[in-house]
Amino acid sequence: MTEIRNPASGRIDLLQPCHSADVILPFDPQPEIAAGKIIFVGASTGGTEAIKVFLQGLPKRCPPVLIAQHMPEAFTKPFAERLNGLCSLKVAEAMQGERALPGHAYIAPGHSHLLARRQGAGYFIELNQGPPVNRHRPSVDVLFRSAANCAGKNAVGVILTGMGKDGAQGMLEMKKSGAYNFAQSEASCVVFGMPKEAILSGGVDEISPLEEMARRVLQHLGVFR
Repeated sequence: MTEIRNPASGRIDLLQPCHSADVILPFDPQPEIAAGKIIFVGASTGGTEAIKVFLQGLPKRCPPVLIAQHMPEAFTKPFAERLNGLCSLKVAEAMQGERALPGHAYIAPGHSHLLARRQGAGYFIELNQGPPVNRHRPSVDVLFRSAANCAGKNAVGVILTGMGKDGAQGMLEMKKSGAYNFAQSEASCVVFGMPKEAILSGGVDEISPLEEMARRVLQHLGVFR
């Protein structure tokens, strides 16, 4: 840990080390197989509202959606339950080992990293309680790296409003593996940090206002409401 002096209190605070996704899984893209499309979403500050707007724009027949939102453990299940009552998709807190199904969205629990793994022609959910990455658990970089490893060109990445750089490296890895990626526009963000860093890293294919994001993702996937 690193010691830093808090200018407000004068106290010495301990700063957790800033791990990369390497502490959870290697970057190891797997050969392409005939798997379906799948959507991966990352967000932080302002993300609860942005995720709601995005999911409300998706129909029941869309691909599975896996979401990492920086949020404490006590709030992720109620957040998922609230969204489930507002969206056409079935929204739930992700559970270890369950299959990611079309028409469903899975929110990372606040105590674990959320990963996708491919088994046969399907995608399954893994939860990992390893160290925080970019000082976050769940981490967007971990989710996006798992997407790069298991989904390749079948993945679509979406990075929404948030502070910091979590998700930028993972989104670049997704693009290198063949995914198509979207970032929320600066004007529609509460905080432009995470989308900005992903754009600067070279991992973003398209920038979209939040209110247009679902439509643009569906258009890319060839799915229409």
